Amino acid sequence: MTVLLEVRGLYKTFGGVTATKNVSLDVIEGEVHAIIGPNGAGKTTLISQLCGEQFPDAGKVHFNGRDITKASGPARAKMGIARSFQITTVFQDMTLLENVALAAQAHDGHSFRFWRNANSEPEINRQAMERLKEVGLDAKAMVLSREVSHGEHRQLEIAMALATAPKMLLLDEPMAGMGSEESQRMIEILQRFRGQKTMLLVEHDMDAVFALADRISVLVYGEIIATDTPDAIRDNEAVKRAYLGEEA
Repeated sequence: MTVLLEVRGLYKTFGGVTATKNVSLDVIEGEVHAIIGPNGAGKTTLISQLCGEQFPDAGKVHFNGRDITKASGPARAKMGIARSFQITTVFQDMTLLENVALAAQAHDGHSFRFWRNANSEPEINRQAMERLKEVGLDAKAMVLSREVSHGEHRQLEIAMALATAPKMLLLDEPMAGMGSEESQRMIEILQRFRGQKTMLLVEHDMDAVFALADRISVLVYGEIIATDTPDAIRDNEAVKRAYLGEEA
């Protein structure tokens, strides 16, 4: 097993509040690793430190064998960390195809050709169509982004992330705001990539977490109290008391 992301002893404080406290975790190449926890557990702060929005007060982050603790967000993106909701701006008056093509252009180092029509870039256009097909949106390739549903918008963001050929997808609440049918569709889409794409999943939807995750880390008051398989986490008494509740 190859450890793709290695986090050791992350601390982050804001005033007198400790948001992350001695957080250590490994994400293995090819796995879906979920991070769960109640509101205020420190998930947002942790993710911000992993994608380069914030730097830790102490601790180290290694990705693909490189120390990225002080690397910027754009530098981490170039190294292969793609955060689902912030890959690039979704332009509401552009088609789904054009949005994905822009993400692919940026990955290929052609962001200076930003305003060129996707149809003038046959290879980029082909790649974009493939990514849309992977998330089930190829039939709506020529539809304007503002005309699709919220769930389809989130699917588009996944396609844009995939267009950057990431080594790891950092999926921050991909089911947020979705109804049950849309959530199930997203689960099915992400299941297609299990074993093919390394994914770090932060999600409140426990059905999605238990359907997708190979391992789960539970974050409570800034600390990881358990990391294990879904079945073991479901049966962990400390986790039940801290987060999942008896219904788990």
